[in-house]
Amino acid sequence: MQIYIKIIWAYLKIGIFGFGGGYAMLSLVEKSVVDPGWISETTFTDIVAISQMTPGPIGINSATYIGYVAPGTAAPELSSPIWGILGSIFATLAVTLPSFFLVLYCSHFIRRHNESGIIKSIFSGLRPVVVGLIASAAIMLMNAANFNPQGINWQLYTNIVICAAAFILAYFPIKIGNNKFKIHPIFIIIAAGLAGYIIYG
Repeated sequence: MQIYIKIIWAYLKIGIFGFGGGYAMLSLVEKSVVDPGWISETTFTDIVAISQMTPGPIGINSATYIGYVAPGTAAPELSSPIWGILGSIFATLAVTLPSFFLVLYCSHFIRRHNESGIIKSIFSGLRPVVVGLIASAAIMLMNAANFNPQGINWQLYTNIVICAAAFILAYFPIKIGNNKFKIHPIFIIIAAGLAGYIIYG
C-alpha cells in the first residue's frame, strides 16, 4: 500500500511546482514516475502522445493513466483494475487540488496587488522560466523511445522526416493564390497516425 502514498506525494509535488502548464511540468513528471520504475521511458512517451490527443490537460490525463498502471508495476498483487482505478483517483486528485487552492488564493492576492511592482517583477522572472521548462520538455522527448525504439536506422530517419514535416505543416502557413492558411493540428495528428500505420503497420 506504500505505492499509493508515493503516488500521492509525487503528484502533490507536481501539482504545487508544475508551473507553466502541462508541457512545462513534463520533465518534473518524468523525474517522478520514470526514475522510481513505475513506468518505462517508452511508456512515458506513449502516455504523452495519448494525453495530447485526448480531451483535457496533459498533466491530468497523464496522472490518471500513470496512477492506474503504477500500483500494478510496483506490486504485482495490486494489478487488478480496482487497485488501478484507486491509483487513478489518488493521482488525479493529488495533481489538481494544490493547483485549485493555489489559484483560488493567488487570484484574490493578485487582484488586490496587481499594480504592485513586486508582483510584476515576479511574473517577469517566471515567464522565461516557463519557456525554458517547455523547451526542456521538447528536448526530453527527442529520445530513442520516440525516434528509434527498435534501433533500426531507416526508422530513425523516417521518424525525423515525419517530425520535421509535422513541424513545418503546423508552424508555416500554406499559400494558395492570395490566401494563406495553416493546417489544423487535428489533421496533422490524423495524417501522422495514418503514416505510422502504413509505414510500421
